[in-house]
Amino acid sequence: MIGRRGAFPAGIVAGIRCRFWYIPVYTDCMLFIEKVCQALADHDVRYALVGGHAVALHGAVRGTVDVDIVVDWSLKSLQRAEAALHGLGLVSHLPISAEDVFNYRDEYVDNRNLAAWNFHHPEDVSQQVDIIIVYDLKGKRRSKIRTASGQLYLLSLRDLVDMKKASARPQDLADVDALERLK
Repeated sequence: MIGRRGAFPAGIVAGIRCRFWYIPVYTDCMLFIEKVCQALADHDVRYALVGGHAVALHGAVRGTVDVDIVVDWSLKSLQRAEAALHGLGLVSHLPISAEDVFNYRDEYVDNRNLAAWNFHHPEDVSQQVDIIIVYDLKGKRRSKIRTASGQLYLLSLRDLVDMKKASARPQDLADVDALERLK
């Protein structure tokens, strides 16, 4: 895949600059993202990337380690996402299940400060996925990105900016600033 300058920021896909075009060279990070997205698709999970990788794939420079996703908020979506991530060898950081997250979301968010359900690979700390539990993908728009191994979905630029403004965390507000400069 060949993209315009800035379409593949450093840290996600290293590029070889040739005038105004980049020829992407896939990094381990991008391959992991593609595996996560393919596993979610294989389990019929409607998802969107959010967080630092989505910011970078929209064109703003942003470094991050974990892969943040949102899903349609339903027990079935959470169960399918959990199965997809387990299939990649990822395990929940907390001893909770999809049923727990769905049934006790308010408790986790309001009383335990849990905004994301974290999965990690026990043998590779660079492989981490957070399912954001304070955001519902239902009714939101996604942008499709084609990769060498298929496609992945990002939260649309407008919805990503709205989501980050609503969270009001310092990093999210910095992301909003960077994303708004792209317009």
